[in-house]
Amino acid sequence: MQISDSSSRILAGLLEARTGQQLTMSRRWRIETALSSLLRDRGIATLDELITILVMGKEPGLSDQVVEALLNNETYFFRDRTPFDMLARHALPALASRREGKRRLRIWSAGCSSGQEAYSLAMLFAENPQAWRGWTIDILGTDVSSSVINKANDGIYTQFEVQRGLAITQTVRWFEECDAGWRISDPLRKSVRFKVHNLLDAAPERGEFDIVLCRNVLLYLCAEKRAQAFDRLASAMSVDGWLMLGAGETVIGQTAKLAADPDTRGLYRLDKRGEASDRRSGDERRTVARAQVAGRGAVGGLT
Repeated sequence: MQISDSSSRILAGLLEARTGQQLTMSRRWRIETALSSLLRDRGIATLDELITILVMGKEPGLSDQVVEALLNNETYFFRDRTPFDMLARHALPALASRREGKRRLRIWSAGCSSGQEAYSLAMLFAENPQAWRGWTIDILGTDVSSSVINKANDGIYTQFEVQRGLAITQTVRWFEECDAGWRISDPLRKSVRFKVHNLLDAAPERGEFDIVLCRNVLLYLCAEKRAQAFDRLASAMSVDGWLMLGAGETVIGQTAKLAADPDTRGLYRLDKRGEASDRRSGDERRTVARAQVAGRGAVGGLT
C-alpha cells in the first residue's frame, strides 16, 4: 500500500494541528502500518482514498480516528527501570522530608499513553507501605489520545503487556486475571486518575505537582511547540519540584525556565534565576494578589 507525498503532508499537517506532534520523514514509514486496521474496518481501499474522504469532510469523526492511529503510544511498565530507581533513591526521600507536615505528594505523568507509567509509580509507593503510611499520594496521568486514556481507566492489559517490565510476583500481587487479560487491582487502580489533556494546553493544575514526568514526548514536537510545552510543564511544578524527561531529551537550549539538577543527572528543577521566582504556593499567590489589588485600588490583577 503506497501513499503519495501530498497525502503524507496532509496527514502530517493534521497530526501537528491536533497534537503539536510532527510526523517527520523518519516517522512516515509508520503511516501504512498505523492506519491499516482503520482502513480495513472502514472498508477504505487506499490511503489516498482516505485522504480524499478527510479533505471532503464526508465523515467528521474520521479525522479523530486517524490522529489517534498516528500517535506513538509505545510504553510499558517500569519503562527503562533506571528513572524509577532514581526517583526512589533521590527525589522521593527528599520530598518525604520536605512534605512531612502535610504528608501529601502530587505527581503528573504527562503523555502517559495507556497508563503503565502512572501505575508503575503507584506500585512504587504501594511496595513500600511503611514509608508512606498516612500519606496521600495523588497521581494524575494525562494524554492527548482519548482511546489510551479509556484503556488506562479500565486498567486491563494483555499477557504481553503485563510481562513487559513486571516480575511474576508483581503480576500476582497487583493484577487480577480476567477474560480480557489482566486487570489492575482495585486499590491500585483507585490510587491513580486519568484525563484527556493536550500538553500544549494550560497545565491541569498550576504549581501543584511535586514530580512531573514527561518522557519521550517532547522529541516529537518542533522547537516552537517544545518551548511552549516546557512553559506548561514549568507552570505545573511546585517551587521545589522535579521534572523527569526521556533519556534523549533535555532542557538545555530549549527553555530558560528549567535547569538540570546539579545533584541528580536526568532530573530538572525550576531555574532559580527565572521561573522559580514566579512559582509560589497557592496561598502565597493569593496573598500577593490581595496585596496588589489593595495597592492598585482594586484595578488590574495578576496574569
